[in-house]
Amino acid sequence: MRTVLFEDLGEIAYDAALSYQETLLKANLDIKSEWYNTPEAARPADVATQHHLLFCSHPHVYTLGKSGHMENLLVNDSRLKELNVSFFKTNRGGDITYHGPGQIVGYPILDLEHFVTDLGKYMRNLEEVMIGMLAKYGIEAGRLPGATGVWLDADVKGRARKICAMGVRCSRWVTMHGFALNVNTDLSYFGHIVPCGITDKSVTSMQQELGREVDVQEVKDILIEQFEEVFGAEVVMELPVTNKE
Repeated sequence: MRTVLFEDLGEIAYDAALSYQETLLKANLDIKSEWYNTPEAARPADVATQHHLLFCSHPHVYTLGKSGHMENLLVNDSRLKELNVSFFKTNRGGDITYHGPGQIVGYPILDLEHFVTDLGKYMRNLEEVMIGMLAKYGIEAGRLPGATGVWLDADVKGRARKICAMGVRCSRWVTMHGFALNVNTDLSYFGHIVPCGITDKSVTSMQQELGREVDVQEVKDILIEQFEEVFGAEVVMELPVTNKE
């Protein structure tokens, strides 16, 4: 069982969270590089990389993945300023999505050589964490063939709606980026983009599905439990983080 260090960053600017992820990623890549460059006879039995799970939320922001298309952003710069929404091109997979208050954004920084060296399986595992958590609330969720993320009524024509978007980057089997779960999210912000580049599907939130505001901390606690179960890991609390703004 691998130990995963957990940090709740609270609300943090998107670029600050990205910088922190890149710092953790680089630290692990340096550890792996040193291990591989050590003569085999002198190497420790295992690579001493650290695994992290970061939770946070962001001020209103649209992010475009490396395979995304600018035409899926439906507003110009002046309208973005009116909406008080930032915009970033980023190095994750996927197209355009929205982050904002009322979401739980999760960034696992994992060395998959200690879990599973299959990026598709890793994505399915992240989806399984969400599916298991949503089931605790009586929300039946699943997958949409050919798409990432977690969906409701994926097999019902005209009813499919995404509740959790996903996009990751992986370098030498170390991951960054992750998922954005709509809990009490203002879904109107998705109306200014083509979410994930998919034109014929909608988005939803736990609040919309349940008809009530949801306790975000309760959801975080269940997500951690599900993460431990799916990934066979022990999630432990890291010391509070400061000065990431």
